[in-house]
Formats: sequence, structure tokens, C-alpha cells
Amino acid sequence: MIQTLFPTQILTAQLSPAKSSLLKDLKKDTLKISEIDHDGQEWSEKNYLFGYTSYGSMDQLHLFSSTFEELKKKLDKHVATYVKELGWDISPSDLHLSKMWANVMPRGTIHTGHIHPLSVISGTVYISLPKKNVPALKFEDPRFTQMMATPPKKKNVPTKNLNFFNFIPKEGEVVLFESWLRHEVVQNNTDDLRISISFNYDWT
Repeated sequence: MIQTLFPTQILTAQLSPAKSSLLKDLKKDTLKISEIDHDGQEWSEKNYLFGYTSYGSMDQLHLFSSTFEELKKKLDKHVATYVKELGWDISPSDLHLSKMWANVMPRGTIHTGHIHPLSVISGTVYISLPKKNVPALKFEDPRFTQMMATPPKKKNVPTKNLNFFNFIPKEGEVVLFESWLRHEVVQNNTDDLRISISFNYDWT
């Protein structure tokens, strides 16, 4: 008998229809913010080459407008589901949305591997994506640095045996993961924008 221990659980769900008014409003607001947020533009020039993120300037968008506040309300429901699935002995109300920021990735932009320190749950909502060759959200096996003598994997192994997993998002989709899970966004090699809203939930 083989038991699968210590799984890494990632929640994905359709938060809003791809052509919904909410996504249209979020896209409109995000592009407007990227135009007027001069501090964010300067931060992005140093830390988010070719693209724009409000992470270093406007990172509480849920307090900025009713559109992002509506997004928060939808996210709260999915976070509650995720908390239940993870088996945590807390109430979903013990978690609060601490940070929410916008990301605009044109051709050439990449977001290298990182985690979200001090947060509990992190995630992203996908607002607008390239029609083809959508840049993946790439997750790394948290045990990877301890695999000192592990043989290489076959080309076609089950998802549970992968050391890296490329999540290909869809417009209107949300993905939730524990904040300690290392991840990156691969380079956008298309002429279409990859627009997303990322966020952190912290333990009160």
C-alpha cells in the first residue's frame, strides 16, 4: 500500500464569468490606476521590468473603490471554502484581507520565484489574458530544496509526482494557495496584456 502524505492543496474556482461587468470594471480601473500611479510606475521600473504592479504603492485596492470591494466580498466566500478544506481549526473570520494589488504584464514581463512572507493565504484573480500561449503561474514543490539525490522524473508522470506545476489560468478564475508556497509567473511572450489582481489574507 502506498499512502500520499503531506499534500499541497490549491483551490481554483470561477469567481466571475469571463465577460462579466465586474471583470470589465476591474480591467478599466486597473488600467486607469496603472496610468496615474507614478510611484507604482517608478517601483515597477526597478522591480517589475516592462510591466506594472501596484504592489509597491497602492496595495490595498479593496479600500480604494467599490469595484475592488465587491471583488473582496466574492473572495471571502472562496477563502472560507479553502479554510474548511485545509482542516484548519479557525473560523474564516479569523482571516482578513490585508493586501490587494494590480498587475499588468505586457510582452517580456516575468515575475520570478517568491513567497508571501507573514501571510496565510495568497491568491490571484485573472482579469484579462492573452488569447493564446497564456503565461502560466508556476508552482514549486516545497520539498524541492531537500531533494539532494532524487533521480530525474519521466516525461509523463501524474500531477502528484511533479516538482513543478504550471497552472494555466482562465479569465474570471481565482486561484488560492498557502502563502509559503513558492511560485512564479513565466514570461509573457505574446502581444496581449496579462492583467490580474493579487492579494494576501493574514491571521488576525
